[in-house]
Formats: sequence, C-alpha cells, structure tokens
Amino acid sequence: MKRLAIGLIAMALLQQSALAQRSDADAQIDALTARVEKLEGTRAVKKLQRAFGYYVDRGLWTDAADLFADAGTLEIGADGVYMGKDHIREYLKRLHGGQEGLIYGQLNEWITLQPAVFIAADGRSATARWRDQGMLGQYKNHAEWRDGVYENTYIKEGGVWKIRSLHLHVNFVAPYAKGWARLKPGEGLTRSEASKAFAPDRPSTVAEKPFPDTQVPAFQAPNPVTGKPVKGVR
Repeated sequence: MKRLAIGLIAMALLQQSALAQRSDADAQIDALTARVEKLEGTRAVKKLQRAFGYYVDRGLWTDAADLFADAGTLEIGADGVYMGKDHIREYLKRLHGGQEGLIYGQLNEWITLQPAVFIAADGRSATARWRDQGMLGQYKNHAEWRDGVYENTYIKEGGVWKIRSLHLHVNFVAPYAKGWARLKPGEGLTRSEASKAFAPDRPSTVAEKPFPDTQVPAFQAPNPVTGKPVKGVR
C-alpha cells in the first residue's frame, strides 16, 4: 500500500509538471502569436498608407477610395469630412481636376514620411501618425509646397487591413516662389473649391491653426516609453 501511495503521488506530480509545462508552452505560443500579429499589422498598415499616397500621386481615385472601409472617412485641412468610398472618390477627383487620372501637366506628389504605427492589443485596429510633404502644381501656371501631419485610424476586416479614418492636418500650402516664410496668418489654409461645390458629409472636426501658429494635432497613441497620453498644443 505504501508503494502504491508513493507511486500515485509521483504520477500526480508528473501530471502537474506536464500541465505546468504545457501551460508555459501555451503562454509562450500566445505571446509569440500576438507579437507576430503586431509586426504583421504594422507592416500592413505601412503598406496601406503608402499605397494611398502612390494612388493619389497618379490620380487613381477609385483605387485610393477602395483602400477605405465601407464606413471610412477622409478629412483634409479645412474641407470637412467625407464618408464612404463613393464620396471619398468623388471628392478626390474634384479636388484634382475632375477626371480619373491627373490632367496634363499636373504635379501631385503626396510624400508620406515618419510612420509611427500603434497596433491595438486585440490586433484588430491601429492608429498611425505620418508626416506629409506635398509637391503640387500645374505646368507653367502655379506651384506649391504643402506641409501637414496625418493622424489616422485603421481596422482589420475579414483579415484585411483598411483605412477607417484618414485626417490630414494641413499646416500650410505655400506658393513655391513666395515660400512659407512670407505667408500671412491663416493664408496657408483655405477651403478648396472642390469642397464648396461638393459639400462634405460633416463639418471639420477641429479648427485648424496653421503656420505660423504652432499647433500640434492631437496624438491618439500614448507616449511609447511612458505609456502616458501625449498632450497636444492648440
């Protein structure tokens, strides 16, 4: 009986050890899975945003609009909020000459830099902040620089990452020859003729204070070191 009891105790200890090892292994697998999903999500969000820039550069409005979720929104500067793929497509087209593709001699470079991507813990959504540098103009007519910051959100639907909201906070649009140093307060941010003719679905979500003001568009993601909210200056 004594040997039997010892044997049963030994078996129980072995089973507990096996369960503990299995639990540790499962925890490691879960941690690695979450890490891979975060890395893959970050890569997908960067690819998504860069695709938007390239499509808009060349006037591919349909392809650009198709990057958005069905209930996605687009907000650029003081033009208000456009909702849904159809309205986003039409607004972008009207903003750049009213046709599919650029008009002859149009320069429309949306240079997107400084990605700061934050994937949510559940791996289903993300925020990202980007720097926008625009080279805009029309051959032998006009040329402008644009400066701004994107503060965007993204969502994973059916295994595919999409833009949920794209908000470009325009700091200024300045004539190339004149430059931004000679802008008068408020001159660098005006509502486009496209938004006047094709009204937005909602008014602008913020009252922008463009250069030479020193506003900082609100950060959606926390400080990556402290984990504390980043306070913007408005």
